[in-house]
Amino acid sequence: MSYFRELPNIDYQSPLSSRASSRDYVEVKNLFRRVKLRDDLKGSITYLQNYYVRDGFRPDQVALDLYGQSDLDWIVIHSAGIVNIRDEWPLTSKEIYDYSLNKYGNDLNQIKYYVTKEVKDSSGNVYLPEGKVVDSDFTIPDPSSPTATLNPVGGVTNYEYEAKINEDKRNITVLRPSYKNIFLLDMRKIMTYSKSSQYVNGNLVRTENTRNTDPN
Repeated sequence: MSYFRELPNIDYQSPLSSRASSRDYVEVKNLFRRVKLRDDLKGSITYLQNYYVRDGFRPDQVALDLYGQSDLDWIVIHSAGIVNIRDEWPLTSKEIYDYSLNKYGNDLNQIKYYVTKEVKDSSGNVYLPEGKVVDSDFTIPDPSSPTATLNPVGGVTNYEYEAKINEDKRNITVLRPSYKNIFLLDMRKIMTYSKSSQYVNGNLVRTENTRNTDPN
């Protein structure tokens, strides 16, 4: 993943017992250095665009589709605001079915809750929008016949409920391809160290692990 190549390094005092002296260091990636989408870019229609994740598409495939590079999958993840890829990325159709079956078993097709169906008046105006959660016996006056009532209600099964949650995850916000290079330049500026007592160069700082002491 190219994201880790972009991270700066940090020298830690070697914890190995075989080290020659306390001046032996181990160079590692600074995982505490993180990049995020600039606040002025969040929610901006100029820099961001909507994207529908097709069934079975992984972040690297989305990155290839958008930016021509599969190893820029981390840009997809960051711009979509995803923190936990396991829980926030959509499952495939088979995976969501298997997940639901494992979760509900024989109750997979049991009704979980009820929602309204769309009702229009005689002029074609929406009298009742669809999708409002209601009780199964919910009724309204019939807009075409004031003396009559309607029960415009449909049931949502456990599987439909899980499938809807998964489907919603397919609609993500991503960085527009034309702003990819600007984002990468900003990131590299963030990742570059400023001069300090630990500064070695823009990509490296050196610090001691104070839990270790020199061997006698």
